[in-house]
Order: sequence, then structure tokens, then C-alpha cells
Amino acid sequence: MSTTPGSEPSLPGPAGDAAAAALVTAMESAPAAIYCLTSAAEPVWANARARQLGTDRSGFPFVDGRSVAEVVDDVLRTGRPETLCGPLGEPGTSATVIARPMRVAGGPGVLLVLEPDDTATDMSLWPKQPVDLVEQAQLSLLPPSLPMLPDLRLSGSYHRASSARAAGGDWYDAVPLGAGRVALVVGDAVGHGVPAAGAMSRLRGAMRSTALRDPSPRVVLAALDDFAAQMDDVEGASVFYGVLDAGTGTLTYGAAGHPPPLVVHADGRTSFLPGTPRPPLGSLPGVKTEISEHVLEQGATLVLFSNGAIAGGAAVPDEALSRLADVSRSVLRAPGALEADASAGLASSVAEGVRRPQGWPDDVAVLVAHRRETALEPLQLELTAVPSALPGVRRRLGGWLAALGMGEQDRVGVMVAVGEACANAAEHAYQGSEPGPMWVTASVDVDGVLTVTVRDEGTWRPPDRDPGDRGRGLLIMRQLVDTVVFEEEERGTTVTLSVRLRRTPDVDPDHSANHASATVSVDRDGPRPVVSVAGAVDEISAEQMRIRLLEASHGGTGRVELDLGAVTLFSSAAVRVVLAIARIGRDEGWRLVVHAPEGGVTRHILQISGLGGLVDLR
Repeated sequence: MSTTPGSEPSLPGPAGDAAAAALVTAMESAPAAIYCLTSAAEPVWANARARQLGTDRSGFPFVDGRSVAEVVDDVLRTGRPETLCGPLGEPGTSATVIARPMRVAGGPGVLLVLEPDDTATDMSLWPKQPVDLVEQAQLSLLPPSLPMLPDLRLSGSYHRASSARAAGGDWYDAVPLGAGRVALVVGDAVGHGVPAAGAMSRLRGAMRSTALRDPSPRVVLAALDDFAAQMDDVEGASVFYGVLDAGTGTLTYGAAGHPPPLVVHADGRTSFLPGTPRPPLGSLPGVKTEISEHVLEQGATLVLFSNGAIAGGAAVPDEALSRLADVSRSVLRAPGALEADASAGLASSVAEGVRRPQGWPDDVAVLVAHRRETALEPLQLELTAVPSALPGVRRRLGGWLAALGMGEQDRVGVMVAVGEACANAAEHAYQGSEPGPMWVTASVDVDGVLTVTVRDEGTWRPPDRDPGDRGRGLLIMRQLVDTVVFEEEERGTTVTLSVRLRRTPDVDPDHSANHASATVSVDRDGPRPVVSVAGAVDEISAEQMRIRLLEASHGGTGRVELDLGAVTLFSSAAVRVVLAIARIGRDEGWRLVVHAPEGGVTRHILQISGLGGLVDLR
């Protein structure tokens, strides 16, 4: 490494340079942790002590009350060196941190040195960064699911700013309004951090409350204006609000201080929706909001975005907008991008595409609405009501549900419920006679309600309640879908199952990497099925656990065990699942066996939640 007055240090030279090689060797064995970081704060070189601590910036400690990761961000942004000296948070321990701009891999970067003032200090015990409350607050306030409509594919994604000081406040939402209409919203609250996340939450709540009474853009934006004028932390927020009729493609919209969405047409052309600019919410009493209308043609896509998607890196705004348009067109026209499974990641791909080398300078929220060119045709099967027909029903129905865009967990629940209805028809409808016909149909209405019917021409009738073999299918079905209706006709029985479809939005990949959900598996080799869970059981993996428990226990009609020995975090959502399965087991005459280590946190949570008397803890 060489340094001249007035210049930045450069990355160590090749091994052939004896002086550079000697310097690299010295740094490799130095007691301090030394990193060479790129403009994205990613290490291209780290010495032995740094590798021991780990190269993930989330592991950098706090020194004198400041996050070393934020110091790195400041040096990258300003190009000026910084030095920290102070306590590590433990009595008697302190450290020195030096961060200097340098050239790394031909571009800007940072030389970072972390050195304890006491050489006896165990650096592996340095305090790490605390749980990111801003990120947790922001993600918890975003919509937990997006509606699934037959004519529309929705995808949402939020990515927090790379610098913690810039994070918080961007949001999106999609509110089903009935009759095939959905409100599409994206906005940006003023400020950063937890206060901005709180302001976003209040603004989103006011929007939903108004939209469910009168969803017209003029009424909603006027109400948000009045609301923002009364709330100092909401005043100045920007928002785009539109109501899209998924069937006709008609979009009625308005905005306050927010850029208009992008339209990627079916032929690949791009354009931004026209609109009359007006000030942000609550900033100018009595200002008029112009309401516009646009027809989104079949095969076209609407891309709503927060200001963070066009922030930083461009000399003029038009360049940032052009970049967003190019990225969106590239994402949407990639092979297979609009297929059911892949379409869930559209918003995240757009956000990743506009990311700068140094990260996101501001939060980025993206909401994508793609109007399908052709709706999925209803499924219609005609079979003979015999047990051997059931695998074919599961295969055909599973493929149809996947094409609709349903995730695996939702598909499993529907397929198990439909399988029970078909099994009942195959086993009971034509008892004492030759097997007759059975029809299975599936369709989705304009509001995303899936309806599956199983009809036969037999004479069986399910009892309301029976502790024996019969009546179990009804119990299973009612636990896996929203509604089950039995209709006895002059010839035969019709079972109708309904469930409202939703899609879980994408999670920031960085968030996913640091907060991975649990894995759920089922072992059927023993005397009874065992559902094993490993990792952090958040709301998403709690739902996976629920579905697997119901599937393994045949809807709660058979004994099952739950192994939580490898769980690292057990959320309130997971407690609710265990409680629900325990109650089902109690009603069916069996107790849920739960394996949780004695003295462990998971066992403690189950006990203080009052589940010790409902389950067998082992």
C-alpha cells in the first residue's frame, strides 16, 4: 500500500512488489481487524482477525455509542476520513476505529481498522449491532398479503435505505374493493427512522378507513389532506392513489407531491401516466386535486414507486426516470417473468435493478400490477367416483392452482380439502351399486374468491358429527378452507368449498438473509407423523407449520407430534398455531405432543402462554 501527501491510499499491490507483499503479510497477522471495503461496503480483502470476526457489516460493533457500519457509510458518502475512540459498552473496554477513503478494485472504497485499546480484549465478544427497530417497524406495518385477482397479478416489495439514517417512511398497499376493483397506493412519509414509520402507519390507516367507505380518489385524497393538516408528522407526505378495475383496465387516479406511475405497455413501450402536479398532503389547505383516468390495456403493467426508486446517481430527474423505465421493461420482458410463480418477484426485481453501487440512498417501495392478457379458464373434470381417480384429481387441480399463482402452502390446504370431498364421494356416494360419475370444477370470481365444487349423483349424506370413521372429511375441509357448503339434491350431493386468495408480498432479500424463516418438515416413518420445525418461527413459517400439522393429522382427526427442539425464535403467531391444533386435538379426543427442551426459551413461552395444560410437553 502506498500513500503520498494529498492522495488516497491504494489497495496493496501484487505479490511481485516486495514492499507491498511485506506490508500485506504484516497486516495479515496484525492484532487489529483490517478490512478493504468497496463502495457497496463489501470486503474485497480482510486480514486474519477480520475474518475471525466475520465480513458481514452487521457484525461491526458500536464504539462510543456510534455504529461502525454508519461510520463506513459516512466515509463513502463524504470521501472524508473518520476516527472513533471510546468505550465498547463494557466497563473497562474501549477501542479505536479508523475509516479512510481509498481506491478499491479500481473504484472508491474504505480502509477500515478496528483495534481494541487493550490487546487482551476478546474481539469476538464485542457488542454487535442491536436488532434494527426501524426495519422491524417498517416491515410490520406493510400489508401482510396482497389480493389475488384472476385478471391481475400484483407484486409488492419494500427495500430499506442502505444507510440507517435514511431508512423509514416509504410504503405501499393494495386494497380489494369488490366488483373486481382494487385500490393501488404508494407513498412516502416525511423523515426517517421509527417516527417516519409511525407516520406511515397512521397515513395508511386513514387511507384504508376512507377507501372502504368511499374509494373514489377525490374523496380519499381530500380526506388524507385533512388528516395530514392535523398531524405534524404526516404533513408533507406524498402519495399516489388509484382505483383499478381489473376487468376493464380502467384506472382512476390522483396524486399529491408524488411522481406518477410508469406504464410498460404490452408491446414493450414505456410511458409515465399524465397528471397535474400538486403539493404534498396537508401543506396547502384548499388545494384542488385533479383526477385523471387511464385504461390499462391487457398485457400492460403498472409500476408504482416511491421517490427512493429515482433518488441519487443522476444529474437530472429525466435520467433517473429513464433508468427506472429501462429496468422495468427489462424485468417484465425477461423470459417467464409474468408466469404465475415468477410474477411474485417482479417488484423486488425492479427495486434491485435501480439499486446504486453504494446501495439505496433512500427507501424504495415498489408495487407492480400486471393486467393479464388472458384469464385462466375454469377447471372442469369429469371422472368415475372411485379411489383410483383421486391422484389424477390432485395432479390436475395442483397444476391449475399453481398457474393461478397460489403458493405451495395455500395449494396444500385446498388440495387436501378437495381430496377429502372427492374421497367421500368415491367411498360413499355409490355404495351398493356400480360407481357413477363425479364432477370437479374450480373457478375464481372477479374478487379473487376461489370456489371448488365436487358433485356426484349418489345418495350418501355426511353426518354433522360422528366420532367414528364418518364425518371426519367435513371436519378436515372446514379447517382448511374458509367455507364448506353441502347441498343434497334430488340426484346426488354437491360440496362447495370457498377460499379468498391472497399473495404474501416479497421480503427484502437483505432482510430475508438476516431474518430467515424456519424450515418445516414432516417425518411419517414412526408410529405417528412428527412435524419438525427448525429456525425462527415468524408469521410466515407459523402458517407453514399450521398447514403441515393439519396435513399430517388429516385435518386434526389423527394424532401428530410437534418437534420444536431446533427452534431459535417462537413468535406469538406460532403460539396461536399450537393453541389451535391443541384445541382440535382435544375436541377429537387426543393430545398434541410437543417436544421442547427443558429450560429452553421455546418451552418457557409455551408454559407462560398457558399451553402446558393443553399439550404434552416432552
